[in-house]
Amino acid sequence: MVEVRLENVTKKFGRVVALRDINLRFRDGKFTVVLGPSGSGKSTLLYLIAGIYKPTRGRIYFDDKDVTNLPPNKRNVGLVFQNYALYPHMTVYENIAFPLKLRKTPQRKIDEKVHEVAKLLHIEELLDRYPHQLSGGQQQRVALARALVKEPAVLLLDEPLSNLDALLRVKIRAELKKLQEQLGITAIYVTHDQAEAMALADEIIVIHRGVIQQKAPPKKIYEEPANLFVAGFIGNPPTNLLKARLVDGAIELGGSRITIPARLPRDGYIVVGFRPEHASVDAEPLENHASIPGEVYVVEDMGKEKILTIIIGGEMVKVIAPPTAEFKPGDKVYVNIPYRRIMLFDPETGARIEA
Repeated sequence: MVEVRLENVTKKFGRVVALRDINLRFRDGKFTVVLGPSGSGKSTLLYLIAGIYKPTRGRIYFDDKDVTNLPPNKRNVGLVFQNYALYPHMTVYENIAFPLKLRKTPQRKIDEKVHEVAKLLHIEELLDRYPHQLSGGQQQRVALARALVKEPAVLLLDEPLSNLDALLRVKIRAELKKLQEQLGITAIYVTHDQAEAMALADEIIVIHRGVIQQKAPPKKIYEEPANLFVAGFIGNPPTNLLKARLVDGAIELGGSRITIPARLPRDGYIVVGFRPEHASVDAEPLENHASIPGEVYVVEDMGKEKILTIIIGGEMVKVIAPPTAEFKPGDKVYVNIPYRRIMLFDPETGARIEA
């Protein structure tokens, strides 16, 4: 296995800058997820590592080896695409064996490796079938087997679960995580799905408009987002973000005055953030909380919880309440947020302000 490094990597397509000055280290044997919206540059980053694209500027290393100008077949990477890219005229066995045949591996060794990886992925009984005879989940396993059979130094996955239904995605991602742990392979996984990223990653890289926004373990990304983009992108429902006034160093929001132990300008504006599950909705204000008056707008009963939409100062926020909560639209309430759960951001730069 290898550590992958990108140093000052920029990729342009004509005048479009897809990636700008990327400096990253993908740790050996870890599962790293590159997370971002459509058009953020995450797939471009993956294809640079694979060797499908060459950087406009910068260098790419596998351990201490400069692979910037090496073609994909010289990098020993396994690549799994969103659409699986299986050969329809080949059986499952032939699809998995194909990379080894290109290497002119002896047939006895091919047979051994194909059966070994098929057993690992629980598809031994499918080896004589053709892709059109397989379900989406089975095709995904075959594509993964084809990538793993050549024992790659790095496993690259480009949204491999996107074409599966929701229940199968949850099942397959658990299997994928377990497989990566068993093999100890360096895995780089691209997705726009933040739930997948949180579930799979040892480390998450959030990217937006070709620029790295934050790189950290899932818990840190969730609890300590570096800026407004990360805070709003991670979480379901997403982080509540409210613009507020600063008056004499205190925050005025929704008719309430909030004083927080943080170095704040005396006047101006600030963005206040809090996650829906970190606040409560109550009939009265609570001590040691920022208590903001509001009005219940909508109640969504999800069974295990209720999602309340509250109007605060003309803006809507969401708060997760227990299933026993008895609020209804029109109720006057307080949104109570523990001070330690409040996040503050600079409205101009988007950067987080540390308390």
